[in-house]
Amino acid sequence: MLTMQGGEAVYNNLCAACHMRDAKGAAGAGVYPALAGDRRLAAAAYPIRLVIHGQKGMPAFGSLLANDQIAAVVTYVRTHFANAYAAPVTAAEVQAMR
Repeated sequence: MLTMQGGEAVYNNLCAACHMRDAKGAAGAGVYPALAGDRRLAAAAYPIRLVIHGQKGMPAFGSLLANDQIAAVVTYVRTHFANAYAAPVTAAEVQAMR
């Protein structure tokens, strides 16, 4: 497991390289979707599943991150970058999706 704590730290260390620091995504060698203003984040299960299991070009982080780290980064993305989904994600929700 990786030791970084807090949603912002996890985002900056694992997510920002592809989704960019401003979460607006990028295109080049691949297409990295924007997370900023993403309506699909309204349902917390969607980003939890993606972080745990990955999808297409996005790697799975379920074996690298603890439940509380996944909950923190999903909550961070859902409450920043023009997203206003205030309900925090819990470690128990993440565990239930593993």
